[in-house]
Amino acid sequence: MPRPGQRTDPGPARAAGGGDLGWALGVVFRAYVKSSSAVLHDLPGGPRGHQVLAAAVEATPQSQISLARRLGIDKTVMTYLIDDLERAGLVERRANPDDRRHKTIVATDRGHQVWSATRDRLEQAEEHLLGSLRPTDREALRSLLFQLADQAQAVDPVVDTCQIVSDIAADSQPHEPADSQPH
Repeated sequence: MPRPGQRTDPGPARAAGGGDLGWALGVVFRAYVKSSSAVLHDLPGGPRGHQVLAAAVEATPQSQISLARRLGIDKTVMTYLIDDLERAGLVERRANPDDRRHKTIVATDRGHQVWSATRDRLEQAEEHLLGSLRPTDREALRSLLFQLADQAQAVDPVVDTCQIVSDIAADSQPHEPADSQPH
């Protein structure tokens, strides 16, 4: 017996995607990227800048290279991200007390404020995206997605998140059959 408000037909999305999980993930991912990009557009580095700022706020201070490895960001890109975040007054490089030759990345007071406001706006964007789900279903979805992400990361680790889009684009290019090659 359906719950009140629950659809009994497959719905236009399932019909449009033919029940394909990849199609559904793509549509939801696109909606998430659009809404999160609107929130992060003023932050230096956009989503990657947000990842660095969040790590600087939430984690113990780490070196630039450690952050790059942890976040899957190319170390060259990381240098530019931190430069931009530092110019904006959101993070700073501080001498590591254990080894003064190395710097750790630390969020400034302004960085903490910007991160908090950004986090709140991202949560609102997520709630808008997931608004049609019951609160328990939202949490179940989040939990299941993180389980899947952990498993996928264990099997095929993402070392450089900058490479993901290139990998997807390369994998989605049509391949010509071997017998259609010119002789």
